[in-house]
Amino acid sequence: MEYLIVALQACVVIGAIVMGVRTGGLGLGLWGVVGTVILVFAFQLPPGSIPVDAFFIIIAVITASSAMQAAGGIDYLVSIASKIIQRNPKRLTYVAPIVAFVFTVLSGTSNIFFALIPVIYETAYRNGQRPERALASSTVTSGLGITASPVSAAMAAYLVLMEGTGYGLPQILAITIPAAIVACLATSFIQQRVGKDLLEDKEFLKRVKAGTVEVPASLRDRYAEKFGGGATTDGSTETRLDETRTRTKTAVPLIEHPVPKGGKTAAMIFVSGTLLIVLLGLFPDLRPAFPNDEGELTPIGMSTVIEMIMFSVALVIILARRIKPSVVVEQPLLKAGFVAAVALFGIAWMADTFISANQETIIEPLGAMIEANPLLLAVALFLVCGLTTSQSATTNTLIPIALAAGLAPGVITAMWPSLIGVWLFPANGSQIAAVETDLTGSTKLTQVPVWHSFTIPMLVSWAAVVAAGLLIQLVVPA
Repeated sequence: MEYLIVALQACVVIGAIVMGVRTGGLGLGLWGVVGTVILVFAFQLPPGSIPVDAFFIIIAVITASSAMQAAGGIDYLVSIASKIIQRNPKRLTYVAPIVAFVFTVLSGTSNIFFALIPVIYETAYRNGQRPERALASSTVTSGLGITASPVSAAMAAYLVLMEGTGYGLPQILAITIPAAIVACLATSFIQQRVGKDLLEDKEFLKRVKAGTVEVPASLRDRYAEKFGGGATTDGSTETRLDETRTRTKTAVPLIEHPVPKGGKTAAMIFVSGTLLIVLLGLFPDLRPAFPNDEGELTPIGMSTVIEMIMFSVALVIILARRIKPSVVVEQPLLKAGFVAAVALFGIAWMADTFISANQETIIEPLGAMIEANPLLLAVALFLVCGLTTSQSATTNTLIPIALAAGLAPGVITAMWPSLIGVWLFPANGSQIAAVETDLTGSTKLTQVPVWHSFTIPMLVSWAAVVAAGLLIQLVVPA
């Protein structure tokens, strides 16, 4: 009977997550709260711990990010990323994924990647490269930046869960950052060999013939030699080959991203705040210390530090750039961040309520399975994140189980980037935007939901980041 009741409770948890995913947006968090209500009132389970710290870390970080966005700081970061990408066209498949990763780390959100999608596409297209290679790999590696950023929503949740394990921000970043870089390089290496070149791609040639896309200037000579003439949007024959050669030699103009006045200042203030958080995490002695219950001086926790610094950063940006607070509230980042905070709040509360009440019945046996085969944690993180499309909610659902199983913090941290499974289904804005932007048709979805242009780079990134993380954690002291 006891196992039947636990199974029913599990159905409530899973059902709430499924309904939340179907509802979308705030629905994930709200359904999490409803699930908690059912567990408490119908099954008489004691309410779990409310994730206050994680919630307010997200609110603090997203407030600072929104202030930076309102002041043009995001535009400044995008302009830098755009220049780096466009000035390295021959190494685009390697450069673009690294840039997408680094800028996600700095900003704490992969939303910054949206603005880079047209730049990556245009750079690939103008230089005659298959856009899918750089677009798909960059989309995926931008997700790796979430578990390597000190100011992401998922990191907020993870830091709170890891308190007391001996693994703080320095140890986490010491594993996730180098492991992610290895994954970026491995993904780029494989992705460079994915798909046919444009002049061999049937879909691209079909679109050229239909007049929906032009042959880029860099390929017109080869196209003319192979098919007997260049092509424009109306499918007509270009003039002479010498004209196309002249056009090919002409320098390709850079795509400019206008930056509002003061955008650089806002970005520098935000990045300085991020670096200060990392510094205080690396050197606990720099933090104020107060007596604990045993009377020993203990530095204030990193959760408090992040909240203090990020809220302060928001105010400094507002004052320095004279931004109206009402404008900050209107920013898209703030809306997206609030949705993430509510999602984390509801799902984390429900998960803790269920897990705390079923330690002996289900959590300990499940933990024993994970302890016996730690790779099961990586698989669970990958699949659950793919189903929920929420890195922070997945973190709060599964990491407590791994901790309860007694799995080493280093091993858990090495597995944590399995949240790359967020790209499993083409349900994310970045994936859809990349497909819609690529007019050559090389970046695509298929009738099979889990097989699309992002599948191969996602699987390569997953395998590489976990393998590298497991090796790196061996030399990272607790």
